[in-house]
Amino acid sequence: MIRINDQIVLPESEIEETFHRSSGPGGQNVNKVSTAVELRFQAGASRVLTPDQKHRLRKIAGNRWTKSGVIVLTASTHRSQAMNRKLVRRKLAALVQRALFVPRPRRRTRPSRASVTRRLDSKARRGQVKALRRTPGVET
Repeated sequence: MIRINDQIVLPESEIEETFHRSSGPGGQNVNKVSTAVELRFQAGASRVLTPDQKHRLRKIAGNRWTKSGVIVLTASTHRSQAMNRKLVRRKLAALVQRALFVPRPRRRTRPSRASVTRRLDSKARRGQVKALRRTPGVET
């Protein structure tokens, strides 16, 4: 089980890990030992997460979310299986942690009349400066 916070713990029944040979450095160790970890989390069918949390998690996960509602994460940076397993579990916890945060709704605002006036005045001043740089007698 993966503890996300005090209220949310992901059960092992919703998590599946498979191990395979990883690429990269490691010499003969790479050819002999299955150190890379692929973690599959049944996010769509999870009983722990609310529908809103699942929706945010789907947006955050992006292309790691499959059509069947499974999040697929991999780790193969370390030479040991245990370290890669710990890393991929940390990745999942961080992903779910981000999905738990409820963003404040954005309120539409309009610029004040004074700020619009200031912006237009500065544009006019800048235009005058550029106009004074032109050679005299050339008009467009």
